[in-house]
Amino acid sequence: MRASDAERERVAERLREAVAEGRLDMEEFEQRLEVAYTARTHGELEPLVRDLPAPGAPGPAVAMPRATQEDAEVHWPSRIGHAPTSKGGFAFWGGFARKGNWTVAKKFTAFTMWGGGDIDLREARFEDRETVLRLFTIMAGIGVTVPPELNVQVKGFGLMGGVGGSKANGEGTPGSPRVTIVAFALMGGIGVDRKLRKAHKERLRLEKRGEEGRGGGGGRKELR
Repeated sequence: MRASDAERERVAERLREAVAEGRLDMEEFEQRLEVAYTARTHGELEPLVRDLPAPGAPGPAVAMPRATQEDAEVHWPSRIGHAPTSKGGFAFWGGFARKGNWTVAKKFTAFTMWGGGDIDLREARFEDRETVLRLFTIMAGIGVTVPPELNVQVKGFGLMGGVGGSKANGEGTPGSPRVTIVAFALMGGIGVDRKLRKAHKERLRLEKRGEEGRGGGGGRKELR
């Protein structure tokens, strides 16, 4: 049977609620939302919400603490033990980037000279539970972004330059791989920062928007 605009919008709303609750990550949410708005029949819409609870359905009998819910979002066993897609990066008068859903080798080496590098491990997979990033820069810079759930240790020094990352040192959640960053900067800089994953940031943004809408009673701006 053909689907109506109202039915497509109801499915889209279910998907928005699911990503706000952390049931879907942003990549899966965007994929399903695109299918929802282009669906022509009920048969195309139904699979998009088949694995989601019905509207108004009660949650688990015992609610987990918020920190535990956030930690559980990263299923480390499924992200460890993959074939590496990159063993290093190089930039000379240019730049390189490693981000998104890539797999970092257990020994990853990067060098930049008169250029820059961007390494993002928030959505990355890992070849091994023990990973070493060896970073070298001359009159250039390299930035590393890691998620709060990752076990990270930063070692290094700079000569007429700097290595920043002491605030990023720390244990990860249970099962997290251990990433050791060994860095050297000559007249340049290497920085390591902890940042929330994109899906987590988007969920917090949607939660905040929902709280503001309930508190202010204003109109609701839809995410499409």
